[in-house]
Amino acid sequence: MPRVLLVYYSYTQQSRRVAEVMAELFRERGFEVHLAAIEFTDARYAKPFSRLPLRHAYRDVFRMLVPQLRRATGEIGVPDVVLRGGYDLVCIGSPTWWLTTNMPIRSFLKSEAASVLLAGSRFAAYVVCRRYWRNNLRTVKKLGTKQGGDWLGGIHFAFAGGQIRSFLALVSYLASGEIRERYLKVKIPPTNLKPGYDEAARRFAGRLADHHDAQERARADAQPTAIGRAAS
Repeated sequence: MPRVLLVYYSYTQQSRRVAEVMAELFRERGFEVHLAAIEFTDARYAKPFSRLPLRHAYRDVFRMLVPQLRRATGEIGVPDVVLRGGYDLVCIGSPTWWLTTNMPIRSFLKSEAASVLLAGSRFAAYVVCRRYWRNNLRTVKKLGTKQGGDWLGGIHFAFAGGQIRSFLALVSYLASGEIRERYLKVKIPPTNLKPGYDEAARRFAGRLADHHDAQERARADAQPTAIGRAAS
């Protein structure tokens, strides 16, 4: 039975929701599925993210701006299931923070644990974001490939709304833990994953499963049969 690992960071649980949908599809396709949530433990930054809603939404969000722009890393917790290795496929869930890969996933991808996990393994990624996803996905690809992984591709899930209103919607949610229709008297779109994300997540997981199956068939066809060996 092929084994797949879905490893992600998720403060608002949107990346977890995508992982669970993909996990369901993989199980239907006969995979042994493991999920692993990276824990953000860095004493400099992690405390505000231990609860939702945030106590000081604007301050806590903008506090991460400079570390994110510096591409900083921090302390994380890596579940034991990641360290077991031996996966046929690894899929990484990476929310976007300030235009790029969030600190917990960046830290994981630069870790020894990721080096052991990804070396010689096929991997893919999905990005959950308000708007910006390209830099995040490129970074995950670059760091994962540097650790020895074989990149299969990625997908992104963006929230509703334009630049300003989607930001207001997200801050409203982080400050209240609720999806509201207005914030600061401004009409805002619903934040978080849009309807239809589950179908897109299943299609992406299906493509990854198809790729794995095709690779296994090609490997089997390349092996000489017992009759062929005897004849030679």
